[in-house]
Amino acid sequence: MRAVYLFLPFASLMIAAAGEISYPATRKEAVTDDYHGTKVEDSYRWLEDDNSAETKAWVTAQNEVTQKFLTAIPQRQQIHERLKTLWNYERVGLPSKRGERWFFSKNSGLQNQSVLYVANQLEGPSRVLIDPNLLSKDGTVSLGSTSASEDGRLYAYATSTAGSDWEEIHVRNVDTGEDLQDHLKWVKFSGISWAKDGSGFYYSRYDAPVEGTALTGKNEFQKLYFHVVGQAQEQDRLIYERKDQPQWGMGGWVTEDGGYLIITITQGTDPKNRVFYQSLTGKDAPIVELLPEGDASYDILGNIGPVFYFHTDLDAPRGRVIAIDTRVPQRDKWQEIIPQAREQLDEAGMVGGQLICTYMKDARSQVSCFDLTGKLLQQPTLPGIGTVAGFYGKQADTEVFYVFTSFTQPGAIYHYDLASAKSELWREPKVGFESDDYQTEQVFFKSKDGTQVPMFIVHKKGLVLDGSHRTLLYGYGGFNISLTPAFSVARAVWLERGGILAVVNLRGGGEYGREWNEAGKLNKKQNVFDDFIAAAETLISQKYTKPSLLAIQGGSNGGLLVGACMTQRPELFGAALPAVGVMDMLRFQRFTIGWAWTKEYGSSENAEQFKTLYAYSPYHRLQPGTRYPATLVTTADHDDRVIPAHSFKFAARLQECQPKDDPPVLIRIETSAGHGAGTALSKIIDETADVWAFLEAVLK
Repeated sequence: MRAVYLFLPFASLMIAAAGEISYPATRKEAVTDDYHGTKVEDSYRWLEDDNSAETKAWVTAQNEVTQKFLTAIPQRQQIHERLKTLWNYERVGLPSKRGERWFFSKNSGLQNQSVLYVANQLEGPSRVLIDPNLLSKDGTVSLGSTSASEDGRLYAYATSTAGSDWEEIHVRNVDTGEDLQDHLKWVKFSGISWAKDGSGFYYSRYDAPVEGTALTGKNEFQKLYFHVVGQAQEQDRLIYERKDQPQWGMGGWVTEDGGYLIITITQGTDPKNRVFYQSLTGKDAPIVELLPEGDASYDILGNIGPVFYFHTDLDAPRGRVIAIDTRVPQRDKWQEIIPQAREQLDEAGMVGGQLICTYMKDARSQVSCFDLTGKLLQQPTLPGIGTVAGFYGKQADTEVFYVFTSFTQPGAIYHYDLASAKSELWREPKVGFESDDYQTEQVFFKSKDGTQVPMFIVHKKGLVLDGSHRTLLYGYGGFNISLTPAFSVARAVWLERGGILAVVNLRGGGEYGREWNEAGKLNKKQNVFDDFIAAAETLISQKYTKPSLLAIQGGSNGGLLVGACMTQRPELFGAALPAVGVMDMLRFQRFTIGWAWTKEYGSSENAEQFKTLYAYSPYHRLQPGTRYPATLVTTADHDDRVIPAHSFKFAARLQECQPKDDPPVLIRIETSAGHGAGTALSKIIDETADVWAFLEAVLK
């Protein structure tokens, strides 16, 4: 049931609240939904229409109030200048080789987007291949998926505009630096995988959306295509689709020997997937459903002829490596190459005749190298306690590169010789941050149900534990995503200004494998919030901080985390920073890719799952007259992952509920930006300065 009644337009009056702040009054409408016999009001439903003039006017009015507050903070300009200074350092990406050419990205310092370079020799002169900064005046066009042909002559690259998940694919001639006529549209959540002969590539796309729904309409029925270079998109060959499976996502990958097309089938954000394949050595070979059950995660590492190697969590919640001979694919013929270890197997790669495995021990990286029979060859010594990524390459390679980073050390790139197992520093960024002045400790605390949860705490050396320090507690807790040590310029400035950073590894993440993830999803989601609340209580009880100086931060699923915890324990925090959060847990599945999250959250369409969702949905848990912590909600107008309506509705309801003269509750809506990926650096600096200034103004 839905009834609608229109009240006064928001521009007709102003509500005085939070001291001198006057919030734009947001009109309410009498909208009521019936969920399995429970009546639920949704007074701000109209804010879901991002195309309406009224919503756009509301965004403008809210931004004016927020910017007036933020620009009046004395520290903001100083913070902004320090961010610009510290961010102005050269950053180089991991190099990769195709044919006789090397490709790598580089940012000279304050470029909005990193630039792609090509070189004939790794240590020789390089030239710009693609500079996305030239594709827009404000730096809001970014590179997405990229891939070079086997011989390195052609380079397919996807661009995204204003932070949207939608991408358009182009093809550039590497020698001339000119684009060919190829232009592919309505690409989203897709890789690019070239045929061995460079004639074309595989990619995934959706049908064109109905006009006006590109940023909000459901994304269903993804299809896998092959594009022949030089042909129009309308001529692309459909490789695979499932008209009976609207929620199946699919990606194509060509094996290194060019002999097989691997088709990976996913369903939502569930880590379990299916794997099909097609032989590419003959004409019109059938697609073989090798792993059709969807009973576990199967990540293909490579092949030796008809033998496929997989990283899987089948019968191994912390991961193992198996080999499947496609000539005898029965499960009792599968071979275990690397058994499950005590640590979580985070990543595995098949390079130079080795299996290089990155393990996670209490959210810190370890690396082990095995031969293809599973024999341990060596365990490379890492530069310290932190996170590694890389070790990508081909079977014929004798060397690989990897990056190492920590909370206080920017990502340095190392060259690793596969034969000698020796690492040498290749590129080290020069940042004006005195990392030796800070220390990182890892602590373990008990959550509400007694579960041991790890947390990293970073601060200046010599810190006195007297409860007097501004502290930022960050978490995510979902979708099997792990939070490991990584350097951030934004956080470095927070640390320089005397702040403490705490990063907690909540249940729902992937730090300890599938069991850790499943302990924080569906009807167990409250465990995640309990873990986060317990982390806050630990920081307070151990005298790092006190409630009035404690801020909580998280984005996307982490925005939900912040919203849930600030509504459940508002007195525990001095400030809350929910970014691009999922705030309406009853309607998220209705927009763009939101339906994919039902594997993580459940759905309000299910009576039992509705009860769980309604119990913690941040938008619905807000109560009039409750004193909530100072809050700065952040979102973006082109976010088509978590549509901004989540943040709009939450902020409107929060402003309605917050008592007069209590802490400010504001929303900052970035324009020409999306869920985060590809955001122009200038916009990142502006937003970070606003956020840190806000915390210094409200944490007292």
